[in-house]
Amino acid sequence: MKIDQISFFKVLPHLKELAENPIPFFTDSLSTREGIVKIHLPSSKAIITDRPEFAQQVLQKNNKNYTKTKLQVENLGRFLGKGLLTSEGEYWLQQRRLIQPNFHRKKLADLTHIMLNEVNTYVDHLSSSLENGVKEVDMSREMMRLTFSVVSRSLFGEEMSMSELDRVGHIIEVIQKYVTTTTRLPYTKPWYRINGKYNKVLRLMEEADGILFDGIEDRKRSGERYDDLLDMLMYTRYEDTGAGMTDQQIRDEALILFVAGHETSANALTWLFYLLAQHPDVEQKILDELDTVVQGDEISFSHLPQLTYLMQSIQEGMRLYPPAWVVDRLAIGDDKLGDYAVKAGDMLFLFIYGTHHNAKYWEDPEAFRPERFDKSKSSERHRYAYFPFGGGPRLCIGNNFALMEMQLVIARLLQQFKFDLLADQQIELQPLVTLHARNGIKMRVRSRS
Repeated sequence: MKIDQISFFKVLPHLKELAENPIPFFTDSLSTREGIVKIHLPSSKAIITDRPEFAQQVLQKNNKNYTKTKLQVENLGRFLGKGLLTSEGEYWLQQRRLIQPNFHRKKLADLTHIMLNEVNTYVDHLSSSLENGVKEVDMSREMMRLTFSVVSRSLFGEEMSMSELDRVGHIIEVIQKYVTTTTRLPYTKPWYRINGKYNKVLRLMEEADGILFDGIEDRKRSGERYDDLLDMLMYTRYEDTGAGMTDQQIRDEALILFVAGHETSANALTWLFYLLAQHPDVEQKILDELDTVVQGDEISFSHLPQLTYLMQSIQEGMRLYPPAWVVDRLAIGDDKLGDYAVKAGDMLFLFIYGTHHNAKYWEDPEAFRPERFDKSKSSERHRYAYFPFGGGPRLCIGNNFALMEMQLVIARLLQQFKFDLLADQQIELQPLVTLHARNGIKMRVRSRS
């Protein structure tokens, strides 16, 4: 069966919308076409689907037939290197097998003291900045700042100064915007080469590399061991040779963890605070659970498995606002998605946001109901009706790190502060590489004490 198509002439009036926010166009296009459609873009054709069984076919059942697209392998890889996010084939498999054991939940327990230290430092800073117990903030910026410090210290310990890490973070932000723009609007590439923007981005990446390689070299010279991710990358050994990674490989993997680890969590947390501010009943249930489990002690790794309602709230937040809102793949050979034929060379967009909001798979999908994620209800839905971390062999390696981080952040901040939405602001989606709030989310912070 052929997939229904939308010609370029019908797409043409929507090009600006597709560049700024493709989610409404994707949603409308799929709603009347059985959850799968092929659209003709300026530089390519793309199959878009929000059907969970098709996502499972691509990511899991026949994953060897699909590779990542130019967006990640070539466009991002040109700047970020060959880390887990941007590599493919045997090299990716070798790196995944090497690094994955270090991201098992129990292995990450040693990092919770670093996470908590950064969260507590942020809590102290925010408390001291309140005027008469109140302050107005942009939660997008606040969460970006907090998760940046958590991931930075979890990765590099004290090896780099915050000014150096801030500079690397700024450079990565510039590069992501450049890659997103040139991918969605490929005709901008020649212009950016002419006006010097491409060379400017290359120089910025060279600057970031200098900071990262200096940090790796300083750690090696020190000869000391630390409970952080840089230590893990430096001392992990390949089973067949007993050798470690080169400095270039350490840089590539560290940079990917840095990129994937702070922006995704920051966006998920921002949207969750936005939801909690509109649902005080959910917030109170989280606070009650914290009182019962933590009982006045300082929260620790041992408490996290018991904070089940908090975890359900995080999962529901990522259903409504998945940080990775779409997954892209390229078909190597022919395949079938149900009755629909996929040809070698076809590009596919697995529309995570669309799946998570589809009434076929979720009752009252726009409602915020953490109870959906009670374990007793998981068997009621398709396994890929919810996949914020992707799926199959390329399931996000940092999912446990991210969930632990979010539990600790939400717990500590809700214990200390009350967050209220400011009136008269327009909250809009901005789907870049991850799902942002276009103009941020302004909130009033009040001390609970």
